[in-house]
Amino acid sequence: MSRVAYFDCASGASGDMVLGALVDLGLPLDRLRAELAKLPLEGYRLEARSVDRAGMRATKVEVVVEADGHDHDHGHEEGHGHDHPHRPLSEILRMIDASTLDATVKERASALFRRLGEAEAAVHGIEVEDVAFHEVGAVDSIVDVVGAIIGLGWLDVDRFLASPLNVGSGTVKIAHGEYPVPPPATLRLVSGVPVYGDGKGELLTPTGALLVTAHASGYGPLPPLRPEGVGHGAGERDTPGRPNVLRLIVGDEVALAEAPAGRVLVLESELDDMSPQLFGPLLDRLLAAGALDAFYTPVQMKKGRPGVLLTVVAPPERRTTIEELLFAETTTLGVRWLEWDRTVLERETVSVETEFGPVAVKVARREGRVYNVAPEFDDCLARARAAGRPVKEVWGITLAAYHAQKAKAT
Repeated sequence: MSRVAYFDCASGASGDMVLGALVDLGLPLDRLRAELAKLPLEGYRLEARSVDRAGMRATKVEVVVEADGHDHDHGHEEGHGHDHPHRPLSEILRMIDASTLDATVKERASALFRRLGEAEAAVHGIEVEDVAFHEVGAVDSIVDVVGAIIGLGWLDVDRFLASPLNVGSGTVKIAHGEYPVPPPATLRLVSGVPVYGDGKGELLTPTGALLVTAHASGYGPLPPLRPEGVGHGAGERDTPGRPNVLRLIVGDEVALAEAPAGRVLVLESELDDMSPQLFGPLLDRLLAAGALDAFYTPVQMKKGRPGVLLTVVAPPERRTTIEELLFAETTTLGVRWLEWDRTVLERETVSVETEFGPVAVKVARREGRVYNVAPEFDDCLARARAAGRPVKEVWGITLAAYHAQKAKAT
C-alpha cells in the first residue's frame, strides 16, 4: 500500500507555506532548526506561530533575518522585496556543498537551485554561471528550499501528488520591474504542469513552484486515500472569504478495488504509420502514467492500409496526462475520449502455501460471493523456474491449494 502526500494548491504555494504545512503536520521545529544549522548560513531565526486565515487555523513559518541589529520578516507569497542581497548561484552551491547536511538533502538542494538557475538564465538570455539571484538568493529563500527538502523527506512517503497549481492573476513587482503573473521564471518552472489563475496577486512563487514540481509525480484531484494527517501552511496575506493556505494531506492510497467503481475514461486513436517497435514501450508508459488498461486491436484503415486501434482505459482525472503521453509517444494527430460507467468486483490478494513456497492468489468477489480465483502468474513463473517445473503445473497446484485452504478454513 502506497503512502502519499498531496499538495492542495488552491491558494498557490510558496516555500514558507510548504514549511508551515510540514510544521503543522508535526515536523518538530527544533529538529528542523538543528538540520538547517548544518548549513554555513548565519544571521537568521526560524519562528513558527498559529494564525487565522479566513477563519481557518494555520501555521505561519517565518525566517527572521537579522541585519543591522534589526529583525526583518520576509513573506514570499505576494511580490518580492528589493532589499535582498544578490547571491550568485555558485555561492549557493558552494554553501550547500560545504554543509554537513545528509548527502541526499545536499544532492536534492543543489539540483533544485541549479534548475532555478537554468530558469533565470533562460529568462535573461545569459549563461547559468552568470546568474545572480535576487529574491530567491536571499537567506530566507535558501532556508525555505533546504528546509522544505528536509521536511518532505521526514514525511517518509512513497510519492507526492498535487492539485493543478493556482498561480493567481494580475501583476507583481520584482527586482526587474512589474511583470504579469506568473512572472517569467515561475512560468518556466511550471512548464508541462497544469496551472490556472484564480485570485488576485502572485499566489505561486518561484520557490513554491520549484518545490512542488520537483516532488509531485502527478497532478489532479485528491486521489482515493485514507487521510492520516493534514497540515495547513499559511500564506502572508489573510484573504477574506478564501483561506490563504497550502494544504498538505498525507495518507495511505486506497487500492482500486476499495475505491468506488464510479466512471472510467476510454481514449482511442488509430495508428497506421508508426514503427511496431514503439508499441511495446508505449503500453509500459501508459500503465506507468496511471492507465488501468491499454490494448491494441487490428483494424483496416482508409486506402486499404492495415492499422491498429489503441484503446486506453484510465481514471477521468488522468485524461490530460494520458493525452500528452499519446501525443508525445505516438504519431497520432488526435485522440477520442468518453466516460463510461462501470461495475467492478471487489478484489484482494491472498498468500497460499504450496510445495513450491508461498504464491499470491487474486480473489474477486461481490457481496461475499467469490466469482473468480486466479494465481498470480508472475509468482507462478518465478516458482516454476526455481523448481524446474512447468508453469502450468505450478498454476494448477496453487489453485488446488487455495481451494483446499478455503475448505479447511470453513
